[in-house]
Amino acid sequence: MLASTDSRIHATDAIAVIFAAQHSGRDTEGYRLAAAAMDALAAQQPGFLGMDHSSSAEGFGITVSYWTDDASAKAWRDNPEHAAARESGRARWYTRYTIHVARIERGYAWP
Repeated sequence: MLASTDSRIHATDAIAVIFAAQHSGRDTEGYRLAAAAMDALAAQQPGFLGMDHSSSAEGFGITVSYWTDDASAKAWRDNPEHAAARESGRARWYTRYTIHVARIERGYAWP
């Protein structure tokens, strides 16, 4: 399993966007480059708080991005570069995905 985490606890009422996807196995280098570009672009967006990633050897991955508010999360959804990458994902990189948007009620960390 590959993982990267943002170990900060995010504020109550922050928004978590949970993206779970099965990778198609096609164009893995293109996917890797696009994912890195989207991570960097997301980090530049107003309201971005952080991101956690995890993926299995079988290609199932989960990314959770954190935002100060719903308007910031929606602005990221509507970003033209992100929208283009999303279309590429649908056409090439994913066999399926789900997105859930949640408001953080509380958080814990260890250690």
